[in-house]
Amino acid sequence: MARINPNGMELTETVVAINRVAKVVKGGKRFSFSVLVVVGDKKGHVGTSVGKAKEIQAAIQKGIARAKKDLIEIPLHGVTIPHAVLGEFGAGRVFLRPAAPGTGVIAGGSVRAVLDAVGIKDILSKSLRSSNPYNVVYATFEALKNLRTKEQVNTLRSKEMVTADATR
Repeated sequence: MARINPNGMELTETVVAINRVAKVVKGGKRFSFSVLVVVGDKKGHVGTSVGKAKEIQAAIQKGIARAKKDLIEIPLHGVTIPHAVLGEFGAGRVFLRPAAPGTGVIAGGSVRAVLDAVGIKDILSKSLRSSNPYNVVYATFEALKNLRTKEQVNTLRSKEMVTADATR
């Protein structure tokens, strides 16, 4: 899969989780920060990553830089997704289902951050098993990666598209 160039995109950046970690050394504890970041252009592109550094701002900048390198394109069906999908990462599972126009984003905090970055306006979601924000965000990311359009599925199956106005 070709890398998506983030230059020229208006990317929004969302910090999902900040975790302070400590390394115990002879002189005491050394603190550093781990930050989970989601970036997206609200037009079908999203990326997520973790940044780690001694300071929070440096960790956020590292996370944003890495997330921009990991951008993926999501096939959208209007302002929702084309079909239901289940994403798994570690112990986290996220179920995403398309919704009727006007439903809104029915999702928890970590899932909502990813879906807002993609630009999805109508969707139903359920976070199963783990509530760890890292696993939930990456499970949502995996679910979005597994989305396919009708055209992509038909080319994989090497079938022709049948139009509705074809004569029988």
